[in-house]
Amino acid sequence: MEGGLRVWVNGAFDVLHIGHIQLLKRAKEFGSVRVGVDSDARVAELKGDSRPFNKLSDRIDFLKSIRYVDEIVSYDSEEELTNQIKLYEPDIMVIGSDYMGKRIVGAEYITQIVFFDRIEHKSTTSILGYEAGGNR
Repeated sequence: MEGGLRVWVNGAFDVLHIGHIQLLKRAKEFGSVRVGVDSDARVAELKGDSRPFNKLSDRIDFLKSIRYVDEIVSYDSEEELTNQIKLYEPDIMVIGSDYMGKRIVGAEYITQIVFFDRIEHKSTTSILGYEAGGNR
């Protein structure tokens, strides 16, 4: 059931797939969803020179078309991401379970972190045929 909480989700959202949709659907169950999207430069820095596959403007347009998304912001650095989270003051962050036990940027500004179990074999990395680590 949908509540009135402020929910944060962030990532590259480079090649949308069912895992993204299910994560966003889960986030929407808690309340209003703001999605933070990595800039093109940040995706390349994190995932390698052959990424992003889709440019930021296209990724934002794709996300705007998803009914589970209420707002979208982009950021170019970890500091900018942290500031976006701090300004939004989310009650909840929904993030992939692969981050369990790892450092989560901006966690100190979030009341609760909800881990979403990734859908097996449904990731941008596997769809694009990349090896672990993001490089071909």
